[in-house]
Order: sequence, then C-alpha cells, then structure tokens
Amino acid sequence: MGLRRESRELALQILYALDSNPSESLLDVLQLFREEQPSLSDRVRQFAEGLVRGVHSERQVIDEAIKARSKNWALSRMPRVDLNIMRLATYELMFRSDIPKKVSINEAIEIARRFGDKDSPAFVNGILDEVPACPKTDVADEEQES
Repeated sequence: MGLRRESRELALQILYALDSNPSESLLDVLQLFREEQPSLSDRVRQFAEGLVRGVHSERQVIDEAIKARSKNWALSRMPRVDLNIMRLATYELMFRSDIPKKVSINEAIEIARRFGDKDSPAFVNGILDEVPACPKTDVADEEQES
C-alpha cells in the first residue's frame, strides 16, 4: 500500500472517530491516534493529520458541497463511513491543488471498497464526480510518491 493511501485510511479512521464522538476535541482524537499507533512513519502521520485538519476546518463548506450533489439523501442518513470518505475526497478536490481530481476520486473509491459496503464505491463515485475541483497544478501521478 502506498504512503498516501495509508495516510488517507488513517485520516478516514480519525474522521470517523471525530464524527462518532462529537464531544471529543480534534487535538484529543489526534493525540489518541498518535499513542495507539506509534509505529506509523512521520510522513504517513503528517499527511493524514493535514487532511483531517483541513476537513475539520472546512467541514461546513464540504458538507454543503456533498449535500448539494446528493439527490434524495440527507447527510444524516448517509452511512458514516461513506460520508467521511466523501468529506476527505471533497476536501482534496476543493482545497488541494496539488492532488489531481482523478487521484482523489480513485483513492476514495478504493477506500470505499475496503471500508464500505457493496454499494459504497458507486455511491461515493456518483457524488464526488459532481464536486467541482480547484485548479490543479501539473503534478505527475501521485502514486509515484508512494
């Protein structure tokens, strides 16, 4: 597994923990994950925490973008795993010009295959495909970094 995939999966777990425990602070949840997974490389942890902090700070905008593209689905009715995968990818699409749109969507689909149910990949893909992406820089395929 590539470095960024591992980071995204960790970020998903952290976002899910935050979503499941709204009374916990971001800093407390991040500290708990650091303590529970001391063997993670600094690069994995830093990329994951950067994504989590970005999603956390832009959550209202991200949720509005997802909500506007989900027909007949309220955010409160979406499976928590799917919603947090979409939050993560939507953050990348809207706020990370260094990550190509195709990479963000493909990564989200693969993570949905691993952590979601049989319908998750199609559901995630259908919504993310409609999310507008910020202008992207010319970056070689991100998977080469892994």
